[in-house]
Amino acid sequence: MFRSIAFVIFLLASFVHAKVVVNDITQLNPIEVTSVFQPTSVEQIQEFIKNNKGKISIGGGRYSMGGQTALEGTLHIDMRRMNKVVRLDVKKKQVTVEAGIRWRQLQEIIDPHELSIKIMQTYSNFTVGGSLSVNVHGRYVGQGPIIRSVDSIKLVMADGHIEEASPSQNSELFYGAIGGYGGLGVIVEATLQLVDNGKVERTARSISLKKYSDYFFKSIRNNSNAVFHNGDLYPPDFKDVMAVTWVKSKKALTDQARLIPANDSYSFQPFAIKMISSSKTGKKLRQSVIDPISYKKTVVVWRNHEASYDVAELEPKSRSETTYVLQEYFVPVGKLVEFVDSVRPLLKTSIFNVVNVSIRHALPDTGSLLAWAPKEVFSLVIYYRQKTDKKTRKAIAKITQDLISAALEVGGSYYLPYQIHATSEQFHQAYPKAKEFFALKQKWDPLNRLTNSLWDRYYKPEPIAPTTE
Repeated sequence: MFRSIAFVIFLLASFVHAKVVVNDITQLNPIEVTSVFQPTSVEQIQEFIKNNKGKISIGGGRYSMGGQTALEGTLHIDMRRMNKVVRLDVKKKQVTVEAGIRWRQLQEIIDPHELSIKIMQTYSNFTVGGSLSVNVHGRYVGQGPIIRSVDSIKLVMADGHIEEASPSQNSELFYGAIGGYGGLGVIVEATLQLVDNGKVERTARSISLKKYSDYFFKSIRNNSNAVFHNGDLYPPDFKDVMAVTWVKSKKALTDQARLIPANDSYSFQPFAIKMISSSKTGKKLRQSVIDPISYKKTVVVWRNHEASYDVAELEPKSRSETTYVLQEYFVPVGKLVEFVDSVRPLLKTSIFNVVNVSIRHALPDTGSLLAWAPKEVFSLVIYYRQKTDKKTRKAIAKITQDLISAALEVGGSYYLPYQIHATSEQFHQAYPKAKEFFALKQKWDPLNRLTNSLWDRYYKPEPIAPTTE
């Protein structure tokens, strides 16, 4: 009885702030939800779902940029207090974590055991559950989407019961929930594969875009010593690439820190980004002076150090009048130059102020229903600065649709965690198994309780016929 009373008090406390605004890192998508619930256990999530009838949205670090974590009037579950390591098996290089844990927190726990995360984003602020929900990738050579490193997941379903899923158990749910943006269930736990930590050395080479693909396939793709790689495609001309690779090394460390210091002070980086994005001169200065000087320096650090970047290094003083946003496109590896050539006029549009385009590589994801890389691809992560006024936002929406069309034209796709500008036709062309995903959602969530702005846009469930007595 006392346990029940305590839980009721907990629930009431979670609803003190009615009509809360949930926003994302861009500050472009303020969404008024009915309430925010911050559970600390799986059981609390189960009780919350069972005891409430309304629609539910789910959020973690809130780094998706188009309302993928919320919807107007929903009951919002904020997962960030579910941040514990459930089990660590050092010998098997395997860890089970609660979904609200951030990668940085996990790094601090596994680093003393000389272990490292196999696949994650470049930045360590994101939650594991959020990363699984969008099926992230990073700069890892010979890898691709995070689903390639996941052994199993545990979910609380739309009616409050628990399901476990893996490639061999409940596989349909496994391949639907990872990359499913919270549409099938609340991911509450995940078991992940780990790898050994080790020292890595940075190498860099300036190369033309036309030669980049050959260089990558000859020198990087099958190089067992290559750990991280990305190519920075320089604005404003988008014809030259700085190819940056981190390779395994036995050299002495140039920085003794195991991880980048938490809560470090960042002032130069945001200033430099603002300076670079303010003019063509700033962009040219980066390519011709800043980067060549920077990359001449020998850098040898721990793998975990290079994987522990903080998004604070990118954060401007204010996002009220201008903000920084991401988009990402995936193209077959043989179509990289063709795609860039076709979209170069769009990338050079002044209202679409591109600061950087990062080229990554991903091996195929043949399992996920919403796979963004069903075949081997290069991805292009576009980081841009935009004004926040309505006119600019409308113009960016049109440019985005044109970029999506260009990616689809070469047999590619686009990434779903960003602003929701794609038409329904573009969405279904990019994700041809979306209908299978929606059928799975109809099965596991027939009342469409688990939702957000993404699924509100594209998911149109069949109405449930009334029962007759």
